[in-house]
Amino acid sequence: MSDASGGIPRYSISELNQAIGSLLERGFAPRFLLDATVSRPQLKKGHLWLTLVDEQASISGVVWASQLSRLSYVPEEGDGVVVVGKLNFWASRATLSVQVLDIRPSLSSVLRQFERVRERLEPEGLFEPARKRPLPELPEALAVLTSVPSSALADLLRTAAERWPAARLVVVPIPVQGPVEAQICSALEATWNQAGALGIEAILLARGGGSREDLAVFDGEDLARCLARCPLPVVTGLGHEDDTTIADLVADYRAATPTAAMVALLPDRRAAVAQLQQLRHHLGQVVQLRLTGERQQLQQKLQRLADLHPRQLVAERRRDLQQALALLRALSPQHLLDRGFSLVRDEQGQLVRSVQGLKRGQPLLVQFADGQVSTDVREIQPSPAAP
Repeated sequence: MSDASGGIPRYSISELNQAIGSLLERGFAPRFLLDATVSRPQLKKGHLWLTLVDEQASISGVVWASQLSRLSYVPEEGDGVVVVGKLNFWASRATLSVQVLDIRPSLSSVLRQFERVRERLEPEGLFEPARKRPLPELPEALAVLTSVPSSALADLLRTAAERWPAARLVVVPIPVQGPVEAQICSALEATWNQAGALGIEAILLARGGGSREDLAVFDGEDLARCLARCPLPVVTGLGHEDDTTIADLVADYRAATPTAAMVALLPDRRAAVAQLQQLRHHLGQVVQLRLTGERQQLQQKLQRLADLHPRQLVAERRRDLQQALALLRALSPQHLLDRGFSLVRDEQGQLVRSVQGLKRGQPLLVQFADGQVSTDVREIQPSPAAP
């Protein structure tokens, strides 16, 4: 740079470009986040060149080959993205671009992809409630597909140990972010192919918290079809309560969180113990009532047997006979004779019940308790009250 009249600085082209580069380097943030839409992505010599645009402006961007291989997401035409970048200024050509250090789909892009896949799969009935299968009531073994290690896995293991420690968990490590849909599908297929040998009764697909953009892999069409083909019930616990993915719609049961998914799959042992105690109490009452009833029936049968014993029958018959004898004695004429009464019979031995029909001189026989006498009728005196 050389001085000119009037104190105005003079530059050569290279000096000017270098000054601009230095100014940008000193005055701009070394890293920044950029919301943009991807336009015209092109792969040249291993580098990804693209244009980042919004409604009013655009700027070039580049992902160097060394960085491209480490990205978990490679954008396509029209994708909304969030870029972690820094400015690159080439002094030789005075051109400015954004060097992309990391790139992720924006929420709007993720939601558009979700809607596209849903519109393709819904007519096929993959989301219909009628195809949802019931979960096992008391599973002996479950397959857990999630990232290892992770806080989600730690929560799942703790919840399983607290609720139903008898269940065996088969942990299958999977990646849960980025372009890993094919790996998740492979892990799913390998799991259900070994389910019979391992005794697995259901599969849990889980991922811990994160942004909705981080769950984009679970919106994949291939993964949805893989879940639909799974011969075992599938439970999803992906992200947060408000997050819903395509995988959630296809699964047999969608839980709000990984922990809630484990709660849905396993019974609560405390509730089971309380129910067993209640059943034991009820069974004890039923047995006690049954024993009481059987005991009463036995007592009745013993009493019946005692009542039918020959001695008892003889005693009852003896009592009956004694009562009959007493009755006979009470009704016997001899009993009347013993009380001082007498019986009068005519010459034919018939009882004389009235003075009517008697004649003077008719012979009669009078019977007393200790004997009888013969007499005849001397006088007949009817009772005044007689008709």
